[in-house]
Amino acid sequence: MKTVQEIVMQQTFSRDDLVVLLNTEGEERTQLFSVAAARKEDVVGRKVFFRGLIEFSNICSKDCLYCGIRKSNDKVVRYDATDEEILEACRFAWQNRFGSVVLQSGELSSPVFVERVDGLLKAIKKLSNGELGITLSCGEQSRETYRRWFESGAHRYLLRIESSTPELYAKIHPNNDHHSFEKRLNCLSLLKECGYQVGTGVMIGLPFQTLENLADDLLFLKKIDVDMVGMGPYIEHEETPLYEHRYLLKSKQERFDLALKMVAALRLLLPDINIAAATALQAIDPAGREKALKIGANVIMPNLTPCSYRKEYQLYEDKPCLDEDADLCKNCLEARIELAGSEIGYGEWGDSRHFFSRGNRPK
Repeated sequence: MKTVQEIVMQQTFSRDDLVVLLNTEGEERTQLFSVAAARKEDVVGRKVFFRGLIEFSNICSKDCLYCGIRKSNDKVVRYDATDEEILEACRFAWQNRFGSVVLQSGELSSPVFVERVDGLLKAIKKLSNGELGITLSCGEQSRETYRRWFESGAHRYLLRIESSTPELYAKIHPNNDHHSFEKRLNCLSLLKECGYQVGTGVMIGLPFQTLENLADDLLFLKKIDVDMVGMGPYIEHEETPLYEHRYLLKSKQERFDLALKMVAALRLLLPDINIAAATALQAIDPAGREKALKIGANVIMPNLTPCSYRKEYQLYEDKPCLDEDADLCKNCLEARIELAGSEIGYGEWGDSRHFFSRGNRPK
């Protein structure tokens, strides 16, 4: 049987190798983190890129069993930020040289929604003189919609798979055509066809989930040749059906530790992709995002959502930074990134190196 020391020096990894890495404790875990940190610095450098996060609507057509803003949760106060509020947040990002923004919402696909996002993309490009990079995270859409949004200025898209194991996916989503594993996969393929830098991600520490499932998730990310990943620990929400299975969960600290090992293993598996330090890490450990940056992550998302809306966009409980305004959030993250021994790539889009390694050209 191979040792951790042997495994971390490999260029390719089997499912068994990854399970070993996810099982590490003590000195072996320290070794995993150390090698991942060195790989990150060698391949993508010490820069951390800002993505100003604007959660512009919590209205959602989906009923995912783990999500706090699922359609059936009637305790959520629904909101839809105005175009002016969204553009003001983008203006802040541009003036403070964030480089990029992320427009995120619940999943809708109506003609009105599609038209609105299209108009916002064009307006963001105009107000920033084309300087702001734009990532969208607006769920499953048609090929035509994805292409339209790409042509209007979006160049990155995040569509999380949450679990690449079909049986587990089925346990955390309603059993109907509106929550289809196959459709999710197809949308990831469509996004790549349209020219996006494609991102996805998984939840770590779900009920019913095994280390083998997580190893398969990592191999799935490599198989689909993903450009960026956002993944973090699963944190339960009491107004969701999955909450009744909380007795199956590892402790939050165990889920946090497992999430860090996933980040480190992913950096070894796909050295040149972008990896986000998930906000959910900070919900468990106040220094959670810095710890992820030290061992593999290179993207962080300051929350620019107007404060009056933030408490209504709680996908999980104990979400941090609900009452920090944009300036406070920016200053806090600058300090955190410095403590993590990294520097901020101000004014840079921070595109995925992996995307360009496939022959794509920078815009």
